[in-house]
Amino acid sequence: MSRNVPQKATGTPGVTGYGRGHRRRTGRGPAATGRRAARLRQRSDAEGTVSTVSTRRTADRGRSFVAGRPPAARDVPAARRFDPLGPVRPLPQPGCDVYLTGTVFLDIVFTGLDSAPVRGTESWARGMGSSPGGIANMATALARLGLRTSLAAAFGDDMYGDYCREVLEHGEHIDLSLSHTVPGWHSPVTVSMAYEGERTMISHGHEAPPKNAATAYDPDAPECPPPAAACVSSLVPDGPQEWITTAARRGSRIFADVGWDETGRWDLSALAELEQCEAFLPNAAEAMRYTRTDCPRAAAHALAEHVPLAVVTMGADGAYAVDGGTGETAQVPGIAVEALDTTGAGDVFVAGFVTGSLAGWPLADRLAFAGLTAALSVQEFGGSLSAPDWPQIAAWWRHGAGRGLADRGRFAFLDRILTACTPSAPPRRAVPTLGFRSPAGG
Repeated sequence: MSRNVPQKATGTPGVTGYGRGHRRRTGRGPAATGRRAARLRQRSDAEGTVSTVSTRRTADRGRSFVAGRPPAARDVPAARRFDPLGPVRPLPQPGCDVYLTGTVFLDIVFTGLDSAPVRGTESWARGMGSSPGGIANMATALARLGLRTSLAAAFGDDMYGDYCREVLEHGEHIDLSLSHTVPGWHSPVTVSMAYEGERTMISHGHEAPPKNAATAYDPDAPECPPPAAACVSSLVPDGPQEWITTAARRGSRIFADVGWDETGRWDLSALAELEQCEAFLPNAAEAMRYTRTDCPRAAAHALAEHVPLAVVTMGADGAYAVDGGTGETAQVPGIAVEALDTTGAGDVFVAGFVTGSLAGWPLADRLAFAGLTAALSVQEFGGSLSAPDWPQIAAWWRHGAGRGLADRGRFAFLDRILTACTPSAPPRRAVPTLGFRSPAGG
């Protein structure tokens, strides 16, 4: 997810919302400028289906994260989590539901800024949070939706790396058995400043040194990718990722998005693994450039000639999808919310769509659910730790804003899905420090 692309507006007058402009990429490249940087980050934001009404700047909102939550309340055993795939899981089951690989960043997010920082001055933010970022955004969103998630990534042996590993493995129950710690390598870091619906980001990091044949990035290593129902990736122009072909050959369903083409060619043939994908989820600007069309819907239909399912996100206008096999189309509008921090919203959208796809939901339900999860995420700090879980989704539907929707029928499918979902402790959220120490004896 490179950060050198202009932010794109969502369509709300005066507000940009979460355009999928500045984003991090998957892969092995360094956290630097230019094309190699585009391969380092999994995307952390996307032009999706949230219409951002305003950015909250209250001091109380910022202070709500200072106390954090008691460590004992943070970890909910995976066995007790709501499983959306329970009714459809095959026997025997694959090793995991979703596999993904990429770079984990430590994200430090400042919110509640009145304006962009001015050279030579000091700015005070009314809110702050820190959380794992980069590919961790997608992994956490998937895990919080109940999918057994396997992440292959490199971790630094510094405090940042230890914190990210602890949060992902023990707090979010993500399988990191294919990940590894690199001695002497410091974790990549991004500082994000959010104001008026915009974000300014500064990142620093170096490419993780290569590992032996068991490395998470070695496509020939027999254990990587592992058996998985699905894999999620971000395609890179002229950047082949052989592991995707390996995973598809083993029967994994491939879901992919794409980043900004810094070459300016916008050539679909440069996306080597597109033919392996079941679903391709670009934003409107990317889709229209790749298809040489001037309409997101026309772009979706054109993409459906190259991939079984094309999903184009359209900012405040929602999302539009075309099933190339059946000819089915679906469109859902955006959800108007007040956004605190848009980091990671695009990853949450994709995670919601993948969840609905693996669960076998109708296309329109998948689009609506993906937009809802993204909308809930932008109302919290941070990328990965802003992702909603099922109790939060259930609370929205049963007791919250969902009751006020004029088109409540759009989410009626949640009544059927949420029958087995019970309340639980709130999920971990981003806090101003890397995490608080456990109380004595805790």
